[in-house]
Parts: sequence; C-alpha cells; structure tokens
Amino acid sequence: MIKTPLCEMLGIKYPIIQAPMGPFYTTKLASAVTNAGALGIISHTNLFGVDPVKDMEKNILEVKENCDGPFGVNVRVARIQVDAPALLEKIVELRAKDPELKERLKLVITSAGNPEPPAKFLKDKDPDLLHFHVAPTLYHAMKVDKLCDGIIATGYEGGGHQSYEGVTTLVLIPEVVNNCSKPVVACGGFSDGKGLAAALAMGAIGVQMGTRFIATQECEFHPDYKDFVLRSADRDTVVTTGAFGPIRLLKNKYAAEHPHIMTKEEMKAREASLTPEEIAEDMKKYELVYKGDIENGPVLCGQSCGNINNLPTVKEVIEGIVREAESIIKGLSKYVV
Repeated sequence: MIKTPLCEMLGIKYPIIQAPMGPFYTTKLASAVTNAGALGIISHTNLFGVDPVKDMEKNILEVKENCDGPFGVNVRVARIQVDAPALLEKIVELRAKDPELKERLKLVITSAGNPEPPAKFLKDKDPDLLHFHVAPTLYHAMKVDKLCDGIIATGYEGGGHQSYEGVTTLVLIPEVVNNCSKPVVACGGFSDGKGLAAALAMGAIGVQMGTRFIATQECEFHPDYKDFVLRSADRDTVVTTGAFGPIRLLKNKYAAEHPHIMTKEEMKAREASLTPEEIAEDMKKYELVYKGDIENGPVLCGQSCGNINNLPTVKEVIEGIVREAESIIKGLSKYVV
C-alpha cells in the first residue's frame, strides 16, 4: 500500500487527484474517482448558457449525493474569468450551511491566474478549506508557496491550459520540491504506475491526472472524444492559443486553423479588447467538442495519450496504477548496493 501526506491531508486512500478539465463537466467522473479511493474534482463549467454559480451548486450537490468520500472543486481565476469570486463565495456558503459538505468538500484548486485574491478570501472566510493552486514554473510555485496549502506543479506535457514558458515535468517537480516548503502534487504526463513512482521519487506527495481519466468508462466526455484519445500517439498533440492562454490539444481541423501561439504580451492585449460576445463565441467551440464534434473545436489532451490504449473503469485505472507503483518502488532496492 502507498500512503503519503496527501492521503492524510485529504482523507483519501490513494495519492491521486483527478485533474479538473473545465470547461467540460466532470461530475460523474469525480464521483467515480472519489468512490475508487482517490480525489474527484468538479470542473469549472460555464459554457452552455447556464448560470455558472447555480451550475456549480448543482454539480457539488450531485457529487455529494453520488459518492461517499471527500472531493474537491476547481475555480479558474484568469483575468477574464469574471465569475470566479461568486463561485468561491458559493462554495464557502454551501460548506457553512451543510455539515456534511464541510466534512467532505475538502479542497479548492484554483488555476489559470493569480492565486492571491482567492487565497486571501478563503483564509478569511473558510480557513479550514484546503486551497491548492496550479503552478507551471518555479517562479509561479514560489508565489503559491507563500499563499496556499499546496502546489500542483504542472509540466508542459499536460493537456489543456498551459504555460508560456514550457517547462517539462521532469525539470519542474524537483525544482519546486527543492525550493518550496508546501506539499507538491506532480501533474503533466502521468498515466500509470511508473509515473506515480517517479513523482514520489522526485519528492512529490502524489499525482494529478486528466487525460488518463478521460479514457474511462465513467467519464461523461463524448465517446468520439474518448476514441480520439485512444487513437492518438504522443506526437499527436500541439500547443496553440486558447481563451486563457496556451493550450495543449489534439491535432485536428481547429488546431490547424489556430497555429499561432501568442506571447504573454499579445495575450494581454487581446484580452483587453475582447468583448463578452467574442468570449462566448470562443466557448461555443468547446461546446461543439463536448457534443462530439472532434474536428471543429479544441480537443484538450496531454501527451500521455500515447500511453493510453484502453477504456477501463476508474477503479481499474486507480488500483492498477497504485499496484504497479508499489511493485516498482519495492523493486528499486535491488539497485542499492
């Protein structure tokens, strides 16, 4: 059995967090992950013409009903994510009025922006709620280290929202562990027990995975999305510019039509000129993907897709990863003489 400080912090059996994958729904997936002994995460969804705050409340209550253990939520805090403060307020409100949620909704993961405003808010309004933030470089991780309870260090191999700097996981994790005092969860390219064993060897207390969980029976992503992941190799992803900055996605018609990666300065200038209508139009492309159009929208996916070729249950994924990691870690002693 593998037990790390992450298990103690979150009250979970296995040191694995399911990555948030907004703007898509991961409500059913989160329930399955939690029921399998890891930590399921509700994604920040605001695509389909619904009130994002009411949607988050519905998703939280649904996961609470459908699983027995702890779970978490993601809130994107990008500059253009205007609903973030209201979502954080709703999460705190729900925990305050529901003792069971206060016990089981353990973690908020913020991402894609500045962690300072949400960190100050959560420490003031709900100091018992754990707060991790996603950091793609050591520079960002050192800022998170001063504000949050944990750091999710995500390398360039990961799918979805990416950094401008392009630091890979193998470089990033030891750097962050060596220079930060808060617990580190490794993310970006993890899909099996070899990855979990490697993350622990680098000093992380667990891993966060997204792409591996897409290709599971319980994930509510469209079957064509899952099939695209299963058919893809490590070379079949590309990084381009998305709504919040660089994104890693599978090569398709949409990716071919969006080849340019904006600099951080270009992105800030673009954000300043964006209208709500333009943002909504961009979000419609994600809705197409969620409904099964895997050519005309961004099919977010990490490079670990090359290591994924089956569609098991969530329980089979998690238990298989832990079992393989245990075997590898025990076997490494033969190299010490």
